[in-house]
Amino acid sequence: MSGQPFEDIIAPGRPAPEFSLAREDGETFTRSDLLGGGTTVLVFYPFAFSPVCTDQLQIYDEVRDELAAHGATLYGVSCDHAYSQKAFRERLGVAIEQLSDWEPKGEASRAFGAWFAPRGCSARALVIVGPDGVVRWSHRAESLGDLPGANLIFDALAAPA
Repeated sequence: MSGQPFEDIIAPGRPAPEFSLAREDGETFTRSDLLGGGTTVLVFYPFAFSPVCTDQLQIYDEVRDELAAHGATLYGVSCDHAYSQKAFRERLGVAIEQLSDWEPKGEASRAFGAWFAPRGCSARALVIVGPDGVVRWSHRAESLGDLPGANLIFDALAAPA
């Protein structure tokens, strides 16, 4: 998207980049955590406690068990500090684990092409990575205010690999 404030989202068929994100408990989540298990859905979102992000995580949490039945695990990713993400997750009452791209700020978001430079935050994007570490599908919303429906994730999971 030349001339746009967005990076190019990582394309299907590419290996997931090396990255490091912080879990709530202080442990790290890296590319190696994507390997060998099931399918991973990385849900990049701009800000904890913002209205659209709140709706998005609540909607996705409602279908989390159905996604798990398709072999997929969701992780929320934002540039908020892990403490803010934990408070956000607890306040919403959702079970989707949150991963912090706080420091260095936005490094993983940039690596996946899910960075929105004008606001200094993650764009609203979805990246599905197979257990082999290869991106199966990716989507970036046209704006931070667009909420990608859960149907996009189900359709992508149902598509041939």
